[in-house]
Amino acid sequence: MDQPRFVISATEAQLLAQSSGLPSVNEVLPTLVPTAQSLARPPISKFPVAAVGVGKSGRIFIGVNLEFPGLPFHHTIHAEQFLVANLLLNSEPSLVSFAVSAAPCGHCRQFLQELPNATDLKIVITNQRNPNFSPLSQFLNHRFGPRDLLPDSVPLLLEPHNHGLSLPNKFNSNDFDLKLVFAALEAANASHAPYSASPSGAAVMDCEGKVYRGSYIESAAYNPSLGPLQAAIVAYVAGGGGDYERIVAAVLVEKDGAVVKQEHTARLLLRAISPKCDFKALICSPKNED
Repeated sequence: MDQPRFVISATEAQLLAQSSGLPSVNEVLPTLVPTAQSLARPPISKFPVAAVGVGKSGRIFIGVNLEFPGLPFHHTIHAEQFLVANLLLNSEPSLVSFAVSAAPCGHCRQFLQELPNATDLKIVITNQRNPNFSPLSQFLNHRFGPRDLLPDSVPLLLEPHNHGLSLPNKFNSNDFDLKLVFAALEAANASHAPYSASPSGAAVMDCEGKVYRGSYIESAAYNPSLGPLQAAIVAYVAGGGGDYERIVAAVLVEKDGAVVKQEHTARLLLRAISPKCDFKALICSPKNED
């Protein structure tokens, strides 16, 4: 059985458009939504949502909703959040447009404001009659976003970040799996945390030893933020990971003195989806501050 793909190369995207007789990759996106919905994991709502977008590179990215029984709803990963986290994971600099199976909720309309080109982002809702691409500004015309809180010099989501965190001087490598540690550290340094200055990253390992990492993504409205473990789960699902019980180890990296802490909520999520997972947290500081 072929492994589901959450990223399609630019070359293949162009071939899809040509073979379908469509004028551009944009027109391909709605045609991929129904198949992408089958990749969603919504055991609570039974309402699968898929978002299929194209980046500046020409690659196509897929996002789906993930729900977690036994946990508060705020642990849920929305399809649009999955989509954006997938772009970040694959170093895609910009989201140009996307098709989604149902109208984005207010939570996601706000989350999308973190993107550099938010007002120009084009969206089409495939379950509407005569669907057409419309700008995000039409969905949230009185926007509150990053530039209401941040100076222009601060990088936005998908733009390069490096928080300069490093392992503590007294780090004991015998206590950790180094593959997980370095993956989580890399994710923390790439995280988008301009509002709290609390960068964090997580990495999970499956029973075959494959590692998946995820970076914390903050929202100017705070609540739509996506935690680092959720982002790592996005990477796990997008990377072909199976049942969550196959996650056997995880590491969380956080900044020393952070005002927003992830450890307790990460433990809660892992305990619900993979109770036997070995979870460790590591506190790091910027270089020369240990």
